[in-house]
Amino acid sequence: MATDPLLRQGPDSTDLVLRAGPAGPAWNALTSAGPALFAPLVLGVPTLLVAFWMALAGARASTVLTVVGVIAGLEYLIGWPVLALSRARDIWRVEFAPTGVPASLRLVRATGPDDWLPITTLREVRLTHKVEEPYQGDHKPAVSTLTLELVLRDARERLTLPSDGDPQRLTDALESLLGPAGIVVGLRTERSTRTRPQRNSVWTSGGSASAGSGGG
Repeated sequence: MATDPLLRQGPDSTDLVLRAGPAGPAWNALTSAGPALFAPLVLGVPTLLVAFWMALAGARASTVLTVVGVIAGLEYLIGWPVLALSRARDIWRVEFAPTGVPASLRLVRATGPDDWLPITTLREVRLTHKVEEPYQGDHKPAVSTLTLELVLRDARERLTLPSDGDPQRLTDALESLLGPAGIVVGLRTERSTRTRPQRNSVWTSGGSASAGSGGG
């Protein structure tokens, strides 16, 4: 039985949900349309260079703006499919079926579900909880990340999970779900201390040297 918010029980399967919403090529293209607007910003330097050289050549402001608009539009039209393709393999959820004791699993990606695989294809599930704690006197809170690695027979899939949950509870829930199939589920916690920022000793020593030379 699913006992963690990331594990959702349906009539036919128990799903490890990383992102909510439908999946498929059309949906992937639609969700990539918004982020693709940043493509002209990322490629803004060459666009500005074109505008600069056109201005130096004596082109009218309206012509420069038209050319810049056309370039930005082309950058968007190119960036959109590139972004959609880069996100195509992103995993949105992992489905285990049937609901009680799963006998098969499949990965649902941004472009749609993969084929169903026997549950024995999954060798191991590894969760890694990394915690970066503040140094003494640091007022920023600790930062944690949670990743899950699916060790399959012929591949490994590494997933980033929401970090606001309870890693131990998720581990216990996955053990309860996958343990009867003989799949090992393990949790490893790694703790580190945030590096204290160093003062700029170059400027300090430089200022002292300047003051000393002035006094002589």
